[in-house]
Amino acid sequence: MLPTNSQHTPAPTPAHDSAPTSAGREKRLVALTSVAAAVLLTVMKLGVGLMTGSLGILAEAAHSGLDLVAAGITFFAVRVSDRPADREHTYGHGKVENLSALFETLLLFGTCAWIIYEAVQRLLFEHVEVQSSGWAFVVMGVSIVVDISRSRALMKAAHKHRSQALEADALHFATDVYSSAVVILGLGLVLAADAFELPWLAKGDAAAALVVAGIVIYISAQLGRRTVAGLLDAVPAETHDQVIEAVGAVPGVLNVERVRLRQSGADAFADLTVQVERAEALEGAHAIASNAEAAVHSVLPGADVVVHVEPVRTANESLTTSTRLLAAQLGLGAHSIRTFETAHSPENRRGVGVELHLEVSDRLSIEEAHRLVTEVEEELRRARPEVVEVGSHIEPVGDATAPTGQCVCDTEAERVMSALLDWQAGNGSAC
Repeated sequence: MLPTNSQHTPAPTPAHDSAPTSAGREKRLVALTSVAAAVLLTVMKLGVGLMTGSLGILAEAAHSGLDLVAAGITFFAVRVSDRPADREHTYGHGKVENLSALFETLLLFGTCAWIIYEAVQRLLFEHVEVQSSGWAFVVMGVSIVVDISRSRALMKAAHKHRSQALEADALHFATDVYSSAVVILGLGLVLAADAFELPWLAKGDAAAALVVAGIVIYISAQLGRRTVAGLLDAVPAETHDQVIEAVGAVPGVLNVERVRLRQSGADAFADLTVQVERAEALEGAHAIASNAEAAVHSVLPGADVVVHVEPVRTANESLTTSTRLLAAQLGLGAHSIRTFETAHSPENRRGVGVELHLEVSDRLSIEEAHRLVTEVEEELRRARPEVVEVGSHIEPVGDATAPTGQCVCDTEAERVMSALLDWQAGNGSAC
């Protein structure tokens, strides 16, 4: 792993302070308008439902009442989710929208349970006189118009700002459109029962309420599934595959080792590891990581991306490159690397010989330099089995040599020469 080559692209919102403020203001305005619409519809439906005794309209009033609660929660959620990340919420506050959507889903399921219970009671056990008046049709007609307007506005804002809370609110208003149409049908059946003296048609109101409950349950289940998936950081498999495909196509990326994606409200986060050739220079690896970020953004626009660069040895890596990199891992420079075919190995097998110059700090003792050189040779033979012979030439580098004009005592010179001769006698491969 190369931590110095890790690339981090923060979400674009901090770079443009006005952008999140404008987006947050737009989301809050849409949510607040939905609260006002829910208040209007709840009051209208409740009044007409009590006046006519229609379970279908009362069910719609209860549904709209919960929509009012949900709209209030949505308004609160979009306010909180727009707050920037802090020390306790390093990924931001976007998950508040997922929690809001989950709570709204649970409210809808509770409403459906009550509607189903009342409808079954009226269909099988109780008789309730339903008054089908013109006001009922007017209220439900107005409800449909308002619901269509609000659901479109909410869904547009939800897609624009990737807000699950607004999407949940939009689905609530969208289900109201269908359920209101079913209630109108139920009221029409009540009128037909009176006109044609067919009492069984009067049960159409309760049947319509069951249809309303079925519609709401279906839509709520879909929303609940997406909400739970968001809370569990689940992402569509195709999105994961698209990121891998896009990053894998970046020149210099040998393999995409790991990809982790998560969505927090409107913000997407991506954390991935890419493998590059270990001979790549630091500047080149940095450029590859930057291109990998751009590839992720082509799939997830505006995502907060972290790219970890992992150097790996490739199958076609040259012996010269392997030698130079192994020396560098031990802090040694290597130059004048020469490779040749040889049959003069201790095992008398044909292979490749390597001859090189290793740059060793002149502050090291002969023993320390010998240990480092031997380690390079052993690592090279281990990494490249085809190498059967290594000849290393030591070159001292640094500023620890004696100043010009200063004599080195004969005893010290003799000690160094003796150590060199002893080392060369025991290691014929180096000189």
